[in-house]
Amino acid sequence: MFSKILIANRGEIAVRVARSCRKLGIESVAVHSTADAASMHVRVADTAVDLGDGPASSNYLNIAKIIGAAIESGAQAIHPGYGFLSENPEFADAVAAAGLVFIGPSAHAMTTMGGKVAARDVAIRVQVPLAPGTGAIASAAAVEAFGAEHGYPVLVKASAGGGGRGMRRINSEPEAKDAFDAAVREATAAFGNGEVYLERYLTHARHVEVQVFADTHGNVVYVGDRDCSVQRRHQKLVEESPAPGLSAELRKAMGEAAVRLAREVDYVGAGTVEFLVEDEKFYFLEMNTRIQVEHPVTEMVHGVDLIAEQIHVAAGEKLSILGNLAPKGAAIEARINAEDVAEGLFLPAPGPVELIAAPEGEGLRFDAGYESGDTVLPLYDSLIGKLIAYGPDRETAIKRLLEGLDKLRIEGVPTTVPAAKTIVAHPDFKELRFSTLWLEESVDFSEPEPVDRANVEVVGRFYIIPTFSDYSTAGGYGGYGAAAPAPADPAAGDPAASTGKIRQARAKREVVSDGTVKAPMQGTIIKVNVEAGQQVTKGDVMFVLEAMKMENPIPAPVSGIVGDFTVVTGDSMAAGTLLTKVTVEVSA
Repeated sequence: MFSKILIANRGEIAVRVARSCRKLGIESVAVHSTADAASMHVRVADTAVDLGDGPASSNYLNIAKIIGAAIESGAQAIHPGYGFLSENPEFADAVAAAGLVFIGPSAHAMTTMGGKVAARDVAIRVQVPLAPGTGAIASAAAVEAFGAEHGYPVLVKASAGGGGRGMRRINSEPEAKDAFDAAVREATAAFGNGEVYLERYLTHARHVEVQVFADTHGNVVYVGDRDCSVQRRHQKLVEESPAPGLSAELRKAMGEAAVRLAREVDYVGAGTVEFLVEDEKFYFLEMNTRIQVEHPVTEMVHGVDLIAEQIHVAAGEKLSILGNLAPKGAAIEARINAEDVAEGLFLPAPGPVELIAAPEGEGLRFDAGYESGDTVLPLYDSLIGKLIAYGPDRETAIKRLLEGLDKLRIEGVPTTVPAAKTIVAHPDFKELRFSTLWLEESVDFSEPEPVDRANVEVVGRFYIIPTFSDYSTAGGYGGYGAAAPAPADPAAGDPAASTGKIRQARAKREVVSDGTVKAPMQGTIIKVNVEAGQQVTKGDVMFVLEAMKMENPIPAPVSGIVGDFTVVTGDSMAAGTLLTKVTVEVSA
């Protein structure tokens, strides 16, 4: 067994790996950018190495610096977590070449299954069903040809991608060029690889994935499944295990298909095979050659520590989970991101986290990458943590998760807590009437009252702060998790404080936009769709801003005429930067 492991990641997953190391009696080494020096994952680890300032490419994605830190610190192995270099075969090879152990699959398996086009070829060889799709494509013309043959909607997807980055849904031929260009840009920015391919989009499918695990002794098993259908912008928000409502035959067939795929590429370690399920049929989507964000729900229903299992397998030991392959009970996870849920936009909302108070209760678990006083930086993913609820059955797990979301306190930034509550309490979710399109097409996240937002500068950073006055401990202003006023003092006899909530009368008012268009967050303008003097309709996408490796459309707030602006493609700016103003034409 290893005595010291370097964790080549940050945030929640780095904290999670460090805690499993501690349970195993293994020292952990954190790496961090200079901007992340005060982060929770640095505090939790036994030692830490500063990889320097600058963008992720200069630190978290810098292979030479990370391997140098491992050697300097005396680590024998590197755990990559998820994201960053976790699915980079060059990194896996470099770790091995340095005489260290990569806690994950081989570079060969990663290259084959991590490349979505190559993985489709493997699926064909081992007779795993596939939805109609293509190999790598080079132009929007290929999109148009595929759409003409198979119909719309179509997905253009990054071959090296994951997490919804480099993915676009195309509903008709006129959308093909813009969607293709955007997918290539985003894939290049996120993964350094702009290769994309196509898949026919199944409009009523659920997203179900199978956890596989393999060791160096020939054991390959599947450890249950998870439903991850609740997504926005192709990013998961709520996940559960086992995937509800599947027949035993379908569940077994998917598990066996996942094992065949893993065996075909001599896979070692933890991996996830993703499928689309529609009408009792399943279709291979992709394989993630790493631990998944949603792995805790599998841990809860199987009674295992998947991170510890990764470490054991990397050390050459046999799988210890062969007796825990049947799930017991149900677990549901809600991802808690620093995002503004208003109107279903889910805009990243970085900033200082004034307070995080995890809920306590039977069957609850909170995996966090932040503590009170930390700052969610605009440089990285917006995930604050994950709230997981376990119960002997799905109904109990749902009830416990809702109770946990009510008790979870996060102040200082907007969060996805209110969205999670809306989803989990929704009759469609409870009665399994959902698909991958359900969240965006059927769930209303409109605010209870129109909301003003102010751009506030705090120590040189800009934040968007709602200004209405309804605060609850479960989600901040109006349930949307914004920065809150000081809570009432129970010692002063405030009855609201005893219930944990402050409710102030909200002034009834109508907020009318003045047409001002501002950058909603710090980022880079990657597309300008309008010109000064142009007529636009409310909702038309005027600009596209890249932030946290995601493209965010900036719509026209009103219908009218676009005013002057100087912003051009490639400009970087702070949140609140004025882009232009749309003037409403007034009839004579």
